[in-house]
Amino acid sequence: MTEPTEPTHDEAHGGALGARLNWLRAAVLGANDGIVSTAGLVVGVAGATDSRSALLTAGLAGLLAGSMSMAAGEYVSVSTQRDSEMAALALERRELREQPEAELRELTDMLQERGLSRDVAREAAEQLTARDALRAHARVELGIDPDELTNPWHAAWASFLAFTVGALLPLLAIVLPPPGWRLGVTVLSVLAALVLTGWSSARLGAARPGRAVLRNAGGGALAMAVTYAAGSLLGAAGV
Repeated sequence: MTEPTEPTHDEAHGGALGARLNWLRAAVLGANDGIVSTAGLVVGVAGATDSRSALLTAGLAGLLAGSMSMAAGEYVSVSTQRDSEMAALALERRELREQPEAELRELTDMLQERGLSRDVAREAAEQLTARDALRAHARVELGIDPDELTNPWHAAWASFLAFTVGALLPLLAIVLPPPGWRLGVTVLSVLAALVLTGWSSARLGAARPGRAVLRNAGGGALAMAVTYAAGSLLGAAGV
């Protein structure tokens, strides 16, 4: 007779897994933005000129501008979110100090709404309050973990790095090959990378990858076609 196996606790659970998936998804999407925006830029310039220095300058400018813009935008966005979380925790802390009985009833009601009987909900609320009232209310009422508030600097650096990694692919693909190969190598490399990021984002979201891959690759192909056409027209006009 086999012995019952003990449950393992190595896997990520709950909020930790959700936070990890959110970071991975943000990294994939940031890299995808870097690929598409930089590819559109360098392919557009390639439509107007075959100068390696011009392509390198345009690609580097797009990489730096895009990565800094992504980092700044993410910093501002996450800072706003963190400020909101801290304000909500401060309000909850004051209410717990000034109205402890009302807050205990509120926690009991919320636990009861989650399926516990009134008596069990009351007992659980009392135990949670005795252990750490603020943590209990933050998690149950606000959906916030006081120990894991969002960090704007982490988000900014993650966006900066993800965009930079994605942007490096089309930049290197357009400047390293000889002139006759540049456009073809860039288009094929970019489409392959977009297939990968589309598949990855779909898998992280537990969705079927087919549509995500088609959307991703189709959008990138359209961006490159439009910018190349515009660059070719400008080049032909001598602009």
